[in-house]
Amino acid sequence: MIAAKPISLMPFKVSDWKDHHAVEHKGAKGSSIIRTQDFGKFKVRQIDYSANYEADHWCDKGHIAFCVEGELSIHLTNGRQYVLSKGMSFEVEDNEVSHKVYSENGARLFVVDGDFLDLKR
Repeated sequence: MIAAKPISLMPFKVSDWKDHHAVEHKGAKGSSIIRTQDFGKFKVRQIDYSANYEADHWCDKGHIAFCVEGELSIHLTNGRQYVLSKGMSFEVEDNEVSHKVYSENGARLFVVDGDFLDLKR
């Protein structure tokens, strides 16, 4: 029997996020600063939301998001709302429920997303 070769998703890497290119995205209100590492099948991002931030769209993509600092309100199209504060996370697969984020005082999230969250494929 031939042993299967392990699949490598990424090499070992230490990241200093302040060294990654920052891109500003304007929201409906406020803005976010996003630093991204793209590994092909998935990406890792650090997102800093300004005070009084409101996303300019509903998102259908899946995410694994961890709140590093601050507080973020997550609104879902089904009417539910959640508050994510430091040390909390949310996880959702692609096309599960659309979500939109708001931050009154600003927040920093660490987010992982990619094809692996499309569980219906």
